[in-house]
Amino acid sequence: MGLQEKRVRALALILVLVTVAASSINGQTICNVPISGLMACKPSVTLPNPTTPSGDCCSALSHANLRCLCSYKNSKLLPSLGIDPNLAMQLPAKCNLPHPPRC
Repeated sequence: MGLQEKRVRALALILVLVTVAASSINGQTICNVPISGLMACKPSVTLPNPTTPSGDCCSALSHANLRCLCSYKNSKLLPSLGIDPNLAMQLPAKCNLPHPPRC
């Protein structure tokens, strides 16, 4: 097996692993919100220029366990992902969700 063939096989293996990893991530949820829904909300909770929440973001949050999401308010996880916790806590109200929780 030549060097070129080894590189092609290694690249193919990497692509398969990335595809498997991406499909398993897409199936995960946090507080009943799919990861894709959380990613739709990210521009609205990222400084310095947060955007208005998109329809996809608000739709994802409409199915969320908002009390569960409150548990992330003081977590170091949000800032490590570039998310401003204060902006994140404002999303339910900005999406006009009924009875946003008091965290």
